[in-house]
Amino acid sequence: MTGRQEPYYVEYDADFGLSGLAEAFTLSPAPEDTGAALGLVTAKLDAYDRECPVGSVDHLSADERRILGYDTSHDDWGYAEELREDVRGLVESPLADEAIQAVWRAAAGGGWDPAAHGMSARDWLRRVDETCAARPPRKIPGRRPAPSSWWGAWRPAADEVRDDVVAEIAEIRSCRERSAGPLPSPDTLSALEEVAARVNPDLGFRLFLRALKVHSVRIEKARYDRLQALGERFGHPAALIDSGLDIAWPPIDTARRDATWDFGFSHLAGQAHQDWRESREEIRKTVAGDDIGQTPGSEAAVLLEDTLRLLRSALPDAAVTALWAGASNSPGSTDGRAWLRLIADVCRERLREAAPAYTLVVAPARTELADPVLREVRETALAVADKAVSPHWHPVPAADVMDALEHVVTRIDPDLGFRLFLRVLRTLSVALTQEQYDRYKAIGERFGYGEYHVSDVEFLIEAG
Repeated sequence: MTGRQEPYYVEYDADFGLSGLAEAFTLSPAPEDTGAALGLVTAKLDAYDRECPVGSVDHLSADERRILGYDTSHDDWGYAEELREDVRGLVESPLADEAIQAVWRAAAGGGWDPAAHGMSARDWLRRVDETCAARPPRKIPGRRPAPSSWWGAWRPAADEVRDDVVAEIAEIRSCRERSAGPLPSPDTLSALEEVAARVNPDLGFRLFLRALKVHSVRIEKARYDRLQALGERFGHPAALIDSGLDIAWPPIDTARRDATWDFGFSHLAGQAHQDWRESREEIRKTVAGDDIGQTPGSEAAVLLEDTLRLLRSALPDAAVTALWAGASNSPGSTDGRAWLRLIADVCRERLREAAPAYTLVVAPARTELADPVLREVRETALAVADKAVSPHWHPVPAADVMDALEHVVTRIDPDLGFRLFLRVLRTLSVALTQEQYDRYKAIGERFGYGEYHVSDVEFLIEAG
């Protein structure tokens, strides 16, 4: 739950509050009467209560919990309170009942119309509020909450976001004049604008998203990016915006650098950890993890391109193994090109699922940055000449890793070589100067890397 206060023991990344309740109505058969409709409200609250606390301590005894500082706490700000806040905002607002009715119908997909059962929209929301109020806070085992410095700090002031939310709704209204596709009615859009402007911009934003999803409105990438940016300002997880939204994704383009962090073969290496097994399933988890705002299948496409570059090169199998060891810190667990072929197979499987029309064409490498990358690799090679990857377990000489990196930079792809170089810096814990880091940032910018890509090694800068 994104929540207004701590504690939130569950990292709840679904829709919530009144918009989350409306979603539940769109996913269920239409209730036959008011009792059945309120039963759906109770079911939604029950579903939240069944969510497991983060880092559950159910397995610990009472004494162990006490020693470790855990206790049984009340979840005093849970789904019911989120829902009540939304409901009270509308009930107590100056909006006409017809506007509230239009908003509810649009968000719930027409699955439950209070007017058809002799209730006004406000009467319906009051019944929802009563259902929530009668529910005691759940008791869950978890760490007793401590004061949080950011408690409530993420929530923007209404004046900071109101106009942006209203502008997005108004833009959809203007689309009605030039779109033959399904769109919410003008009355519904006007009502949503009123909620955003006169009640709560966050609630207006979430109900607007629900209306877009219910009407299957096709959203262009530029609008999607704006919606995600608005959601981030409210503190919402990306899944709240993504789930159920019909996005017109642009074609996959491996030259388009739209990942925030690392990507491709170097990103896969970065997912390795002590318990990681170089298997088809582990690869599949990574290739399915497209970054926020990326066309589905993008991660598989860039990883396949990197992998094919290595497969089609003259890099010896032993060098492939050393390269993976240096970038992943997992020595002795792969077998050269057999490992690369497995990665390529999994990428193709993912692309058949996510982007069946996509055909990969490996573009020519960007060689204009080969010299600056090579200088950085060679400078570091001298500094780590006496080191090894995992020196106490299947050691791989750092010299072998750096030789493989130099081969990648000079004969395969400087971009891939630089991304792997950044990974190797972490594996070997190479101390950096501020000047070195600044040069790496400059190279990353020229390659078009995302905001946090190169900063992943900033912690290596020596103090002073």
